[in-house]
Amino acid sequence: MTMRDTDRALVQAASAVAKLRCRSAAHTLATAARTAEGRIVSGVNVAHPAGGACAEVVVVGTAVTQNVGELETIVTVGDRGRILAAPCGSCRRLLADHFPALRVIIGPVDDPQVVPVVELLAAADLAG
Repeated sequence: MTMRDTDRALVQAASAVAKLRCRSAAHTLATAARTAEGRIVSGVNVAHPAGGACAEVVVVGTAVTQNVGELETIVTVGDRGRILAAPCGSCRRLLADHFPALRVIIGPVDDPQVVPVVELLAAADLAG
């Protein structure tokens, strides 16, 4: 899949959230997702010794709470915007179940790629 200008803007949005909100060990990843209408929803992970929530899960909950509808594209950044992180296996399953047409931006920051979430899910299923 081809990176669009709106995809690059989504990476920038996630990076901005990471730079502002990921300043402790409790918050290390930021996710931004875009709807087909262009609305952006963002969130950060919540790490805690008793358990936590991935940034992708926080974004899905926020999207449902704000009634934004179907998510089209999602990206997660770490290291305050210096890396792109692929969703973990559980998040891949959650995203594929709720948004099967979702596009996921992954790869190095200087050469990102867009892949369908179902392809990421299939890769995780094969690996594990």
